[in-house]
Amino acid sequence: MPHFFISSRDVVNNEVLISDKDNYNHLAKSLRIKKGEKLLLIDENQVQYETFVEKITNKDILVVVEKSYKSLRYLDFKLYLAQSPLRSVAQSIVVEKATELGVDGIYPVCTDNCALNKSVIEKKIDKWKRIMYESSKQCERAYVPECYPMSSLETVIDLQNDGYKVIAFCERLANESLHEYVTLNPINHGDKVILIIGPEGGFSTREFELFKEKHIPMLTLGNLILRAETAVIVALGNLIYEFENCRKN
Repeated sequence: MPHFFISSRDVVNNEVLISDKDNYNHLAKSLRIKKGEKLLLIDENQVQYETFVEKITNKDILVVVEKSYKSLRYLDFKLYLAQSPLRSVAQSIVVEKATELGVDGIYPVCTDNCALNKSVIEKKIDKWKRIMYESSKQCERAYVPECYPMSSLETVIDLQNDGYKVIAFCERLANESLHEYVTLNPINHGDKVILIIGPEGGFSTREFELFKEKHIPMLTLGNLILRAETAVIVALGNLIYEFENCRKN
């Protein structure tokens, strides 16, 4: 069932008038939606609406709400990805999959060995935001995550001063697993956790020293060598798994 973001202001007397250009074009021209078909809508308050199409004109679509409820499609803690952007298709995959896995935001970090220079990263932000928006629709997320402006590693690390748990995956120097770390540092409901993933070439000596100086846990994902985009998916998935285990125990 198609899933679209709307404003709560559009919901009046159990009806929703879809008139914004992007949603209208997608529904009427791309999907060729017909009267009687069902739609899932969600507003900025994370209220989900199960609806059916009542009327289609050349400028708007009227749907009737059959049921509404609070969406549950979000994590019970705040998860962020701080990542050194990759080239082209690989970075698009990272942004899409991170969105599917429930991140609240992505910090593009220009590391010493980053595959892209600063000017390219800045130009790509809008593209990554669009990918996050479309991915959020596709996997029925309760809200669209944020793609932040380009950051430095120092800026991301300093977020620990604001109560964030900052974790770096550093295969070359790490000997502690995520499971071992979480066992001693449980992730609780409402926690804010940032995972730092480096570029294909790895972190520089300077960056390793920075992690040590700032007391950032340096963890490993195991003995296998993973490409950067694979490491993102594995790290996020493993952290969510560990959180679920902490919640059950």
